Amino acid sequence: MKQRSIAYGRMSALLGASLGALAAAAPAAAQDAQEISNQSSDQIVVTAQFREQNLQDTPLAITAMTDELLESRSADNIFDVALQAPNVILQENSSTFGTGIGTQIRGVGQFDFNPALEPAVGIYVDDVYFSTLVGANLDLLDLERVEILRGPQGTLAGRNSAGGAVRLISKKPTGDGSGYVSAGYGAFDAVDLRAGVDIGLSDDLALRVSGVHKRKDGHIKRIDYGCAVPGNPEGIDATIQTPNCVLDRLGGENYTGLRVQGLYEPTDRLSITITGDYTNQDQTAGGDVRAEAIVPNGVYNPNYICGDYCTYANFQNVSDAVATLGPDPIVAPDTFPPTKRTFDGWGVSGKVEYELTDALQVASITAYREYNTTFGTDDDYSPDPSFTAGGYNDIDHEFFSQELRLNGELFDGFAEFTLGGFYHDQKTTYFTVQDIRYIIPGFALQFIGNDPVNADSKAVFGTLILHPTDRMNITGGLRYTDEHKDYTFVRRLFADPTQPAQIVGALDGLTAVYDGDKVDYRVSVDYRFSDSFLAYATVATGFKGGGVTPRPFVPNHVFNGSFEPETVTSYELGFKSDLFDNTLRLNVAGFISKYNDIQLPLRDCSFIDPGGPAAPCAAITNGGDGTFKGVEAEAYFTPTDTLTIDASMSYLTSKYDTVTERAGGGVILFPGDPATSAPDWKASFGIQNEFALGGNKGTLTPRFDVAYVGERYFGNTQGVPYYIPDYALGNARLTWRNPDQDISIALEVTNLWNEYYTFYRFDTVYANTGNIQDAVGRPREWMLTVKKEF
Repeated sequence: MKQRSIAYGRMSALLGASLGALAAAAPAAAQDAQEISNQSSDQIVVTAQFREQNLQDTPLAITAMTDELLESRSADNIFDVALQAPNVILQENSSTFGTGIGTQIRGVGQFDFNPALEPAVGIYVDDVYFSTLVGANLDLLDLERVEILRGPQGTLAGRNSAGGAVRLISKKPTGDGSGYVSAGYGAFDAVDLRAGVDIGLSDDLALRVSGVHKRKDGHIKRIDYGCAVPGNPEGIDATIQTPNCVLDRLGGENYTGLRVQGLYEPTDRLSITITGDYTNQDQTAGGDVRAEAIVPNGVYNPNYICGDYCTYANFQNVSDAVATLGPDPIVAPDTFPPTKRTFDGWGVSGKVEYELTDALQVASITAYREYNTTFGTDDDYSPDPSFTAGGYNDIDHEFFSQELRLNGELFDGFAEFTLGGFYHDQKTTYFTVQDIRYIIPGFALQFIGNDPVNADSKAVFGTLILHPTDRMNITGGLRYTDEHKDYTFVRRLFADPTQPAQIVGALDGLTAVYDGDKVDYRVSVDYRFSDSFLAYATVATGFKGGGVTPRPFVPNHVFNGSFEPETVTSYELGFKSDLFDNTLRLNVAGFISKYNDIQLPLRDCSFIDPGGPAAPCAAITNGGDGTFKGVEAEAYFTPTDTLTIDASMSYLTSKYDTVTERAGGGVILFPGDPATSAPDWKASFGIQNEFALGGNKGTLTPRFDVAYVGERYFGNTQGVPYYIPDYALGNARLTWRNPDQDISIALEVTNLWNEYYTFYRFDTVYANTGNIQDAVGRPREWMLTVKKEF
């Protein structure tokens, strides 16, 4: 509690000082406006509504960050972006979920990687949908900007954008011969190498190539318990004998990415963009530590808690995993390090844009992506060699999509419209070796899975924007989506993969099917009261796709385990303003969202298996309805031509209005309980100023950022609620640039106060492991980067 109070006090003081500075500086800024080179009035162009618009003219709650701002904030991955965006959580998941990420916008999100489950926040790279949470921990390589759309985007982004959407837009080739190369080195033996070049192949053909490689050691030491605690009461022997007893370091990074983009523009009306990308990760499991059990049970052992930045988890290999199943080998214990997580994927897309007339444009976007990811898990996260609990996971994924759009104008610009269609088809094969005997003590609950999961969706959509006056716009949108998913379960014996497994063998060969459709709409009215003030009101819907229970134990979990989409209807009021002669940009939004048919995991399966046992149970159900309320504000202030200040703030509250009977007994929920694990308060503040050194010595730019994340409700364990404590992270950066502005040297420090914080919790106390593990953020780190542009 003391650490949380310090963090909150620090954040309050910083925000108070920043707001005071804003208030004091505003009149002076207004008086001196004639002499100001105003950065906040720069036109930030976004394409959130499938057409180019000024950010301040778009009636959506959008956080837009240019490449310059991303670099100044030391943001090099998708997680860093979320720290400065109100009501947005994008985070690396715990080691249990491999290379997946967790996403939440305005409290609506998803964390589980399983291919049977859908994201609730849409992620797009150059207008191409990234269909899974796995592999979505993207590096911000060679981007032009990032757009984060808050609130349901069901009519444009479509299904699985119930919370919002994240759009990464890369720099387009220009053929101007420009480029850059940068190299950084820092704490934890970190290396960050980046380069990009823009090549003109002819007058109408250009190519841009960029790449990144970064690595760093993990921040969580995995300690050999027998070595560190000789003569321990559990009688666990050492497996190594070294002075520090360190087996390896969890939470490491080893990421390589490459993007190639070609642009062909033979005429003023035709543009063809072909993009290819490749990503490889080969790194240790996520940085988790074992936490104190909230309600100790029979297998909980406090001796197995190592400390803030260490764990005794042995990641014992899955028992007897040496057989083969068809063409897919089961990796033997000595060939796959269980603490490793890998990702290897590539994608290609083609975008063709053609102006049929001055008022009519058509676009076609075709994309294909595939990847493979592997990771091991340790479900009990202990050093006990007699408690084998965990698995090996190997996921193959293929994705194809096709989108067509027609944009146009009618009646001399009185109306603008977008009509389109979207189709996607994906296939995932989830190969796994699971040893989960702890769930039913005394029973051999072990199996091989090799589950094919097929999913497709089809949609048609349209948006109409009317301009009844020069100051008023009315927007209406509709989208119809039809979706299908089927999941076939394979449950085979370790020793003989031709035979069904014990306990769960009745599932072998069963197929669960989900089919559904949904209509989403959006209605928005915006009015520009002056050149500097736009207000809007919006009602919008979105949904996260339905599906089937992916982890059944008996056939009825398959037959009765389908669940419908969860839906969001949001009512939003907001304004966008440029004040004090465009030196202060202030955007504010408030919303009330009705969140219905929320998909929840059950812990009592008697509701879907009448007459069967309540446990074990890992079914998913539509468990209740909730209400979310919140407010968001973003400010960008440029009192001089060298000084910039930015800030954001959000508040979110949620509660269950109703809880279904099956969920009330199955997940220990009650009306009035929080309906999300998103933080209540979230805020950020950043300030930088460029100083001319004089004497032709270049410039020096110091920058300071702080991000505050409030406490987060993470459910309950055996009836006891748990909250992840709040935290505040400070970052500092000092950049020198030469007089020609083509060479820079930057020193950055992240987590400046060395704050210890956790951001995710994985709990298997219900499954008799006694395990609760927390994902721990990285401590203070530094990096020195040299960059050359040409």
